Amino acid sequence: MLLGTWNLENLYRPGGPFGPKDKAAYETKLASLAAVLTDLDPALLGVQEVGEPEALAELAGMLDGDWHTALSGHADSRGIRVGFLSRTPLTVLADTDALPAELLPVQVDDTGHTTAASGRGLLAVETDTEAGPLRVAVAHLKSKLLTYPNKRFNPLDEGERARFGAYALFRRAAEAAALRDLAGELLAGDGRDRDVAVLGDLNDEVRAATTQILLGPPGSELTTAGFERPDKGDAQRLWSTAELIAPAERFSRINDGRRELIDHVLVSHHLIHRITAAGTGLPDSGPPDLPSVSTDPTSRRDEPGSDHAPVWVRVGD
Repeated sequence: MLLGTWNLENLYRPGGPFGPKDKAAYETKLASLAAVLTDLDPALLGVQEVGEPEALAELAGMLDGDWHTALSGHADSRGIRVGFLSRTPLTVLADTDALPAELLPVQVDDTGHTTAASGRGLLAVETDTEAGPLRVAVAHLKSKLLTYPNKRFNPLDEGERARFGAYALFRRAAEAAALRDLAGELLAGDGRDRDVAVLGDLNDEVRAATTQILLGPPGSELTTAGFERPDKGDAQRLWSTAELIAPAERFSRINDGRRELIDHVLVSHHLIHRITAAGTGLPDSGPPDLPSVSTDPTSRRDEPGSDHAPVWVRVGD
């Protein structure tokens, strides 16, 4: 079973303010996405940046066989949301944008405006596999791309850049805490016997503090001495699968020429010991061939494909 995550980069139907400008560009984008999905052949894929449900349905319709979809009802200000493509039927367990009640609302700009909601919804589903029930959450945390007042992408000065960088970090950390709460609900204190995965564009790398929030109790990560030593924390832990990806392939986006792994697959104790392979892009194809993106989110509006590579794991029985 191949399980993964992929940011589809502004999957909108043509004619709107964010997606392809015309039908030809849209059809080219769909065809390029469908070609990757056909070669990847996932059993279940978490997806991000779905702008319209109809666009995801049209993409699924280009794939061989029967596919099932689920989408969060909580989109951001651009209309993008998270969802799933699956070979097997999906039952929605949770669809929320609420931050933990114990957290104060987080500041988002210089005016003191605050929010108690994640920018995009957190969606959790359950599906049946040959190995038994699988519970999966998908997320798209706050971007590191900074937007300033009046829709500027460049700051007035370095003080403004620092403040808005802090606001973005506040939001991403709070969203990570909300996702960790959802993961805890899916694990239900039984991660040693329950198959659970958390997928998504976490918008930061594996050692970032926001990503580390999701792992749960420390001390048993891959490559550490504690990994092969069972303890009571295993029931609540999630394991990052990044260390299982070959170093040359350990990136899912190229930002200003720098390779980053910002899309992640995290799994429960019951799953981590059954993973037989992990990678980015297409299996057995070497490092992903990706464009380098900049701070201008409109520069790739009519480009085919995605600026992210799929990140995946293969799970044995």
